[in-house]
Amino acid sequence: MKTPLTARRAVSARVIDPQPFFRSIAASFLALIVMCLLATIARAEGEIIKSHGFAEFGELKYPAGFAHFDYVNPDAPKGGELSLSAVGTFDSMNPYTRKGRGGAMSADHFESLLVESYDEPGSYYGLLAESLEYPETQDWVIFNLRPEARFSDGSPLTAEDVVFSHNLLLEQGLKSYAEAVKKRIPKAEVLGPHRVKFYFSPDFPRRAMITQVGGTSVFSQAWFEADPENRRLDEPRLEPGIGSGPYVLESLDVNQRITYKRNPDYWGKDVNVNVGRHNYDRIRIEYFGDAVAAMEGFKAGVYTMRPENSSKSWATAYEFDAVADGHVVRGEFADGNVPAASGFVMNLLRPKFQDPRVREAMQLAYNFDWTNESLQYGLFRQRHSFWQDSALEAKGVPQGAELEVLTGLGDMIDPALLNSEPVMAHSSKADRPGDRRNLRRAMKLLDDAGWSVGDDGLRRNADGELLKVEFLLDSPTIERIVQPYVANLRQMGVEAIASRVDYAQYTSRRREKDFDMITFAYPKYLEPSTGLYQQFGSEAHEYSVFNPAGLADPAVDKLIAAIVEATDQETLQSNVRALDRVLRAKRFMVPTWYLDVSWVAYWDFYEHPENLPPFDLGLQDIWWVNADKEAALKSSGALR
Repeated sequence: MKTPLTARRAVSARVIDPQPFFRSIAASFLALIVMCLLATIARAEGEIIKSHGFAEFGELKYPAGFAHFDYVNPDAPKGGELSLSAVGTFDSMNPYTRKGRGGAMSADHFESLLVESYDEPGSYYGLLAESLEYPETQDWVIFNLRPEARFSDGSPLTAEDVVFSHNLLLEQGLKSYAEAVKKRIPKAEVLGPHRVKFYFSPDFPRRAMITQVGGTSVFSQAWFEADPENRRLDEPRLEPGIGSGPYVLESLDVNQRITYKRNPDYWGKDVNVNVGRHNYDRIRIEYFGDAVAAMEGFKAGVYTMRPENSSKSWATAYEFDAVADGHVVRGEFADGNVPAASGFVMNLLRPKFQDPRVREAMQLAYNFDWTNESLQYGLFRQRHSFWQDSALEAKGVPQGAELEVLTGLGDMIDPALLNSEPVMAHSSKADRPGDRRNLRRAMKLLDDAGWSVGDDGLRRNADGELLKVEFLLDSPTIERIVQPYVANLRQMGVEAIASRVDYAQYTSRRREKDFDMITFAYPKYLEPSTGLYQQFGSEAHEYSVFNPAGLADPAVDKLIAAIVEATDQETLQSNVRALDRVLRAKRFMVPTWYLDVSWVAYWDFYEHPENLPPFDLGLQDIWWVNADKEAALKSSGALR
């Protein structure tokens, strides 16, 4: 037993013990350091922004809590069927497979965190996510999911599913996509059941990172993990999987038709971005062996809406009774999008296309003017730019900011680009398929490039190799356009052939870059960003299906980086104009044609909002069926 004195000494000893005191001081000091570090990080990142959407530049058009998009009819009736056509075949309902061919609209039942607005470029609003948070530096983004979001089987959609989907695309998605995203988005993290965070690499520009992750499809983790061997993302399967979208697969008949039906329990039908949308009870796609059969199917009412992409059909195929009687409408709608950069693409991985003189000769052999007048009824316009008819198109001699951008590229570009107009598609005489003046210029270029004409009239290089060019095709419509082009090349001594193969073989050969030339259309946007890396960047040029030319050029890479880094419209536009100028000078593509309108033929029971949006007609989601009109057409016998 301790005496009082001993006890007092013990207490006294505890009071003056220095170790707890210094530990307390150290803990306080450490806390102060952490607070300072957090404050420094916060200052570096800037203000944390919380929003209902995201705009690449400027402000969002629609405020938080908006009722619906301006371009929809919020009172549009629900019901009826949209029926469309597809030409070719399908052997999978997995749109992400690396083998075979996915069925039409098979990706549509997977939703994303954000959805794009149709009437403002580069603006996105919350779909699966009700809000997002990010610092001014955009080093990361947090998405707050809607707690009510559900997959079609009724199971909740959570942050775990979002992260799983992101990682699955990296593990089993297209190689070019996965490699690019891994470098730019090193980590996705679950912060809570409805809260997910994406981190962005400091080595890459921030612009479009948020929209990239916001646009990624979200899959059901439970569905994939229930049978991982048979439910791989990179393998074909007829089981579509579980999505969260408004439609689910109702039935399919391989290579014949696919039918989707509205999910009556769709979780998002009342979300503001969905009001006035998804108005059909069913969407049916009828498959046809070729374009001629598809046109006949439309005439017979086998399907009832036809977005038209053939000038010949638009000019000649609509002279049937239903059109004359007003039962079928031929609509021509303004298109505010940048037209896709379409043309014949040369595979730069082929040695014969390494010489720019050969590429220019290939361009000169094509006669747009004769093709348009004789085969396309004069309906198209000739394309010159990758950003045709937009503020991003390079014009005239470079000046101002664009000139500064080009000058900054130094010896990576031909100095002639600094003081000359951009490469334009050549003009040709329309009175015959081959313009003799252009063909003579082309043959002189081939002579200069070392491809000499032999006694048999064919061109060979110094090693005796034939200059042989194969056009890989999968469409009789395009074959009709290509054959006169092939004849011009043969007249020049090129052993040119057009090889039309079945759809599966075409898809496989295109993926493997097993072709000399193909027809291709590069999608183009008013606010281009990271997608340019896949279309024209060096990183995955040998295997990216989005870069069919296999283009790899340091000047192009530098310009793409500057475009993605742009923080204002002026910087963006000057760099895109410079890129347009450089791409056109590379001559890896024979530019063909474009339209600034959209052609749509439809049986007269479909209706649409009075003011259609400029950047998407919304055929599949903002139009609707007038049931009385449909019934009248059927009762009259005009429509079966």
